[in-house]
Order: sequence, then C-alpha cells, then structure tokens
Amino acid sequence: MPDVIEERAGVPVLVCDPAGPPVVTAQDALDLIGAAFLGATVVAVPASRLDPSFFSLGTRFAGEIMQKFVNYRRRLVVVGDISWHVETSSALRALVHESNRSDHVWFVPDLDALDARLGATIQPAG
Repeated sequence: MPDVIEERAGVPVLVCDPAGPPVVTAQDALDLIGAAFLGATVVAVPASRLDPSFFSLGTRFAGEIMQKFVNYRRRLVVVGDISWHVETSSALRALVHESNRSDHVWFVPDLDALDARLGATIQPAG
C-alpha cells in the first residue's frame, strides 16, 4: 500500500507504508512533510522505515528530523516496536518518555495505540 491520508480518531493522518522508502536524510523527512501538506496534520512513520541512525542519538539525526516536523507544524508519530533501541540507550529512553508527554512527537507501538492517543487529545466542542 502506498502512503495514504486516513482519518483516524477524527484526525487526518498520513499513514506511511512499512514497505515505503527509508527515511535516511533530512530531505526524506521533508518529502513526508510535503505529502502531509495535502491534508494531514499527523505523519505516522513505521519505525522500520527510519534509518538506524535515528535511534542513535549521538548522530543527531533524530533531533534534526523531529525539528523539521515541529517547524512545519506536523506531528511525527513513530509507529512500531523500538524496545531493543530503548533498552540499549538510556538517552533514547528519556527522549521517548519526554516526547510522549508532548504534542509534537510520539512513539507508539501500533496504529491502535495511535488511535487511542489521538482520541484522548480531541477536546469536545463547546
């Protein structure tokens, strides 16, 4: 399946195909942001599409990518099991914890968890 914009929990989300091109450069991230500008406010990227350097904070790749999403006012959601990365890096564990407390970048295990998280952030009208 290609990357597609879907409404999930009432929020337009660019759901990226796990078999899509890997995100190995800042330009790759900008390409996803550009695709999101077609109507999505959230970009759900499978962890498997992220270059391993994303999970090695010393490379600064994660910070560069996350900052691009913040600058363009799109929420980045990393979807998938990153437990191995988190278990081997206390810095990454802290980043994931702090990111999940904010509104800009989230790490979730699957799309169901994303739906639950999005549903919890929707404020009732009135």
